[in-house]
Amino acid sequence: MQLSFGDAEGLGSRKRTRREVFLAEMEQVVPWQALLGLIEP
Repeated sequence: MQLSFGDAEGLGSRKRTRREVFLAEMEQVVPWQALLGLIEP
C-alpha cells in the first residue's frame, strides 16, 4: 500500500511532552542569549 501525503505527514508527529512544552515556553520568555552574554567570561 502506498502512503498519501496526508498519511506521511502524520507519521513524524507525536504529542509534545510537558518538558518540551515547558522548555519551549522558557525559550520565548527568557532572553537566553542576552543573559548568557552577561555571565560569559
